[in-house]
Order: sequence, then C-alpha cells, then structure tokens
Amino acid sequence: MTPEQALAFVQEQGAVLVAGKGPRKPMTEVIAGEPIKGSWWAHPKGKEIFRVLQSLEESPDIVSCRLIGGKVTLVHRRLWPALIRAARHYPKAHLARTEQEHTATGRHVRRDTPFPEWADPESLKAAEALTETEALTLLGDWTLPPS
Repeated sequence: MTPEQALAFVQEQGAVLVAGKGPRKPMTEVIAGEPIKGSWWAHPKGKEIFRVLQSLEESPDIVSCRLIGGKVTLVHRRLWPALIRAARHYPKAHLARTEQEHTATGRHVRRDTPFPEWADPESLKAAEALTETEALTLLGDWTLPPS
C-alpha cells in the first residue's frame, strides 16, 4: 500500500485505529492486507507498515490522537470540525495530537500537543457552523467513549 492509498483510505473512513481491536479493521491490517496476530512489528510487512504509518502521521491532513478507546487513532481533516464541536464527549487527553519523534539514539518518543492547540483556524470556524448532533453523526457512534 502506498502512502497516497493509505491517506485516501483514512479520508474515506474519517477515523481509523492504528492497531488493536475495534469495530473496524485497524490501519496496520489494511496496510498488511490481512489480519495480524501479535505485534505488527513482527509481521513480514512490518517495515512497510511503519513507513506508511509514518507518512500518515506526517500528513497535514491527519491528526493522530487517542480518540477511540484511548488507542491511537488517525483522524482525517474532514472530521476535524466535527471532532472540535463534539469535544466535550471525549476525555480531553484523548484529543491531544500525539506525534512520534526519533531521537539521536534511535529511540521513539511520543510528544503530545494538547487539544485544541493543534486545531487550525479553518476547522475551528467550520466547527462553529455545526450543531453538536451533526458533529456526533459525522463522527459516528463507534468513536464515542462508552457511557
């Protein structure tokens, strides 16, 4: 899967878990083209999965946060206004943008940008035009935390 195909998939879906169990297939399995048992790092396509996930995280059209069940979720820009408008339905910590940084020693460190600091002016303005019901409908019930 190319980074462009992966981005188109996330755009179509709106929000996609990176890995783990959820109501929809996670991005790691979409990239691998099959279910993954155990760690995706050990999968024969592990390097490809990493490369494509990195391209998604670096895309200006994707925010990586812990939206669904506290798990890393890729959210496409088209849903940012809805996410902003419906933010009160999610734990604030789950809405922080999480980015992976590679240190000089080769370690991977996660850096978080609090919500709504990562939100762009266009998404903030578009959020004002949505009702909360419209925003929740756009996001879908499967993204909401259990009540």
